[in-house]
Amino acid sequence: MILHVLDRAQEAGIGEAVVATDDDAIRKAVEAGGGRVRMTRADHQTGSDRIFEALNTADPAGRISIVVNLQGDLPTIEPESIRRVVEPLSDPLVDIATLAVEIKDEEEKRNPNVVKVVGTPVGENRLRALYFTRATAPANDGPLYHHIGIYAYRRAALERFVKLPQAPLEKREKLEQLRALEAGMRIDVAIVDAVPLGVDTPADLEKARALLAGKKRS
Repeated sequence: MILHVLDRAQEAGIGEAVVATDDDAIRKAVEAGGGRVRMTRADHQTGSDRIFEALNTADPAGRISIVVNLQGDLPTIEPESIRRVVEPLSDPLVDIATLAVEIKDEEEKRNPNVVKVVGTPVGENRLRALYFTRATAPANDGPLYHHIGIYAYRRAALERFVKLPQAPLEKREKLEQLRALEAGMRIDVAIVDAVPLGVDTPADLEKARALLAGKKRS
């Protein structure tokens, strides 16, 4: 699956795609497929910590100003979605950018495994995030948005973020991005059309393989 994610990152055309990992088997698979790898320590608590280490070893001079954290469990993400996640950083007031999709399924609105972003509109198809939650929120009539776990960071924002201690709401909701909001960092959200399949279980893996096989045949 990681090679599919790497392919999509490369197709997005926003910069060099590098896999950050502490797993030698992943390194060998990526290098066999022609990709680049940065090996990192095995004790990182989050993906943000891992990409910060990889960024600093790959670019110690600090030439790279923006980094996108795309996790290996999103093999069906569209390259256009990866391009869209960078767009909010055109506003110099934005520290971190991410994606969301409007929820159409009523069951998803009540599902605690579907993370919702609560925000205020700041333009067409864009929100300024006020909160992320596993609850059904906000209340009453209006759209709800399913958060997609891909992030674009300004380098300075990533450095600040990884140095912050875990925050109370982050621990309660088990959502890392709340640490940034509690510290006063600004997260903007680009609204896209589709949620990529997240691979969290063996059943998800089989579904992803079927979807990817269908794309190759079409």
